[in-house]
Amino acid sequence: MNKLSKFCHELSNFTKIKPEIYLSPATGYRARAEFGYSNYSYTMVEDGKKKYMDKSSIPHLSIQQLMPNLLSKINDSELMQKKLFQINFRTSGTKVLATLIYHKPLQEDWILAAKNTQDNLKNLSVIGRSKKQKVLIGEEDLEVVCHYTNSSFKILQNDLVFFQPNFYLYSLMISFIAKQLGDPKDLLELYCGCGGFTLPLASKFKNVFATENNRHSIRLLKESIKLNNLSNIETARLSDNETASALANERPFRRLENIDIQSYSFSHILVDPPRAGLSDETIALSKQFKNLIYISCNPETFLRDMAKLDRKIESIGIFDQFANTEHLEVIAFLKK
Repeated sequence: MNKLSKFCHELSNFTKIKPEIYLSPATGYRARAEFGYSNYSYTMVEDGKKKYMDKSSIPHLSIQQLMPNLLSKINDSELMQKKLFQINFRTSGTKVLATLIYHKPLQEDWILAAKNTQDNLKNLSVIGRSKKQKVLIGEEDLEVVCHYTNSSFKILQNDLVFFQPNFYLYSLMISFIAKQLGDPKDLLELYCGCGGFTLPLASKFKNVFATENNRHSIRLLKESIKLNNLSNIETARLSDNETASALANERPFRRLENIDIQSYSFSHILVDPPRAGLSDETIALSKQFKNLIYISCNPETFLRDMAKLDRKIESIGIFDQFANTEHLEVIAFLKK
């Protein structure tokens, strides 16, 4: 039984609604990719065995095109290759951020070599990392222009934050959510990250209050809000449990000094938790709202949480973000 059949079978315990299934291209779909470095090659583990390569067909085309050229520059420089063990890529679709991770401190001679490499390759920004050290050669933040339906928006991301890894399915995920909303008022969003859903959904709601515990994500989201000239989004660096406490007015939060959280009229709550799923406190909070949008990167914890939420599934989409792996992304609209 493949991963889609397995999840649909388990889902049938909660609903008779057939999910909408969205498949990814098998190649060129990953907007971020991580590789090891060994024996002058990129490496990855496949079927339990280490595989050596100079490029891969899995990442976005902009990463594919850069990979052999960057590898050649690294292999031509003893400073660049010594103690290098991992290379991470992110792309905006045009510009690529490459993070080189080392088992050694990075000295001035490495900085000069890395700058030379960056200057000789188009649309590349290099970051060097080692234990307790980060060296920024180019620009750290990537500006991604995202298109969905008849709209577009700009979003900033970098290697310190989570961002959707599959550009092709990302736009379909936004459209799937937008078409289900009905008559929305205000949106409460938990685990908002750098605004992957906050920004495109803002036009669908009167107001949005978005919370996230990662300070880097909140900084980027605030800058993206300005970049898109949006005036109906407020953000706060709060964990899921802190958000629940703030809404219950259990204690004051200095980070909410200029936000009247009680003035909102929330018609929807959107949650996009990590693979661990929702905490019991967040599940309790969600029960205050009629409409719950649950975005899950782990079908197992999604099904576990469904048993606790006691809600009806109105619609559900399955997004095969990582072709050729066992991972799935799920978006469910749940009503009380």
